[in-house]
Amino acid sequence: MLVQEAISVLRAIDDTLNTILTRMKELAKSLPEYSTVRAMGGVGDVLAPKLIAEIGDIRKLHSAKALIAVAGIDPPPYESGQFVGSNRRITKRGSSTLRKVGYEVMRVLKSHPEPEDNAVYNYILKKEAEGKTKKHAKIAGLNKFLRIYYARVSEVYK
Repeated sequence: MLVQEAISVLRAIDDTLNTILTRMKELAKSLPEYSTVRAMGGVGDVLAPKLIAEIGDIRKLHSAKALIAVAGIDPPPYESGQFVGSNRRITKRGSSTLRKVGYEVMRVLKSHPEPEDNAVYNYILKKEAEGKTKKHAKIAGLNKFLRIYYARVSEVYK
């Protein structure tokens, strides 16, 4: 009986999630930047609304660096003391959800064949060839992706 109840709860949750995702897609399609974001490599029908929702209105940001700071993947401030120049990590001060969605975009981008829009894909491959770990290469790719995202979406609003 408990198993059947758990199954019915999981089905109800799945239906709710599908309803939410469908509504997010409908809302995202009404935005002018949807087609631009959807055309970017690694961004599909599910990730495009999530990405647009997490970033929000791009016009509130003054530069691509601000978008990277919102994501929390910028390097920390240069400080003295026990600082070692080669031992810097990302700040993680920004939106953890945006970082997760961005990493998912990079994972999808890397796991599929090379897309038409291959600038980020080739950048990740370049970083891996330089000796970076796959995770570090994807974070560097996300940095480049967000810069391109900012430029393209800003162009839509001009």
